[in-house]
Amino acid sequence: MIVTLTPNPSLDRTIELAGPLARGEVQRAVAAHGEPGGKGVNICRALEASGIGSLAILPGDADDPVLLALTSHQIPHLGLPIGQPLRSNVAITEPDGTTTKLNEPGPVLSLTQQDALVDLVLQQSVGASWLVLAGSVPPGVPDDFYARIIRELRSRLGSDAPKVAVDSSGGPLAAAALAHPDLLKPNGEELAELSGLFDGDTLEANPDLVVDAARVLIAGGVGAVLATLGAKGAVLVTAEGSWLATTPPMRAVSTVGAGDSALAGYLLQSNLGASAPACLRQATAHGAAAASLPGSTVPALHQTNPGAVTVTDLAPVPAPRPVLATHPKEDDQ
Repeated sequence: MIVTLTPNPSLDRTIELAGPLARGEVQRAVAAHGEPGGKGVNICRALEASGIGSLAILPGDADDPVLLALTSHQIPHLGLPIGQPLRSNVAITEPDGTTTKLNEPGPVLSLTQQDALVDLVLQQSVGASWLVLAGSVPPGVPDDFYARIIRELRSRLGSDAPKVAVDSSGGPLAAAALAHPDLLKPNGEELAELSGLFDGDTLEANPDLVVDAARVLIAGGVGAVLATLGAKGAVLVTAEGSWLATTPPMRAVSTVGAGDSALAGYLLQSNLGASAPACLRQATAHGAAAASLPGSTVPALHQTNPGAVTVTDLAPVPAPRPVLATHPKEDDQ
């Protein structure tokens, strides 16, 4: 069982245009799609489509359109009633795959509701293999919310606590990294911000620099870093090694949810006990498959093509440098 928390879920609407987006103009859509969304929700949708048991935890009343859509899609979920409507997000996609997103802020969660959401997550994490903390946090929720959950989870469950993956951005991602999660899934821009090295465009263009940036996080206590780089593929870095995964050039239909699908692919293989390169291969195959589908549609396992993914072993992890004496003797120099 894989449990996800989406503290700021949404009803995602994707609008497809026949040509480039023109600001200030009236344009007709060629298609529109609506799905229950939010990173953790998308991950559960992808896992369930591939036959992996999951549970989506989120705030929201039973009659909210997001929870009703989850029920309609037969996605196992638990909602914490909050007495407020959840947000709606809009993604506009152009023929070349360019995506423009308009995200609402979401409802404000009180301190009592935040505490109840944490308790619900801890209760449902018993016996899970992974807990995924995903997406932005809603207004009123502090940046260390995910870090708090990681600490309380390990304090309460000890060695029985599930592995923890975090896919967020900004302050919540930075705070979570300090709580030593088992996996972080940043994109190039987020990795640059976290590590303090380079910038997003530079990292996407050079996988060796991605490794350097990710190793800063590994040295800080993060278990593994899965950096998704869009059309450039993905890089996985652990204490044991680093790998680059790429796919043949393809035409992207919509990039909405591609990163979420990539994380689902990784978790799917991890749940089967696969090696790090195998997890990366499936993550990349899932992300590529999602980008080839319309709207926020997530792929099932049979819609992915891991055989088309090339995994390259990057530079090995350097051996630790010997510790030198502060004042070495002359014979030692």
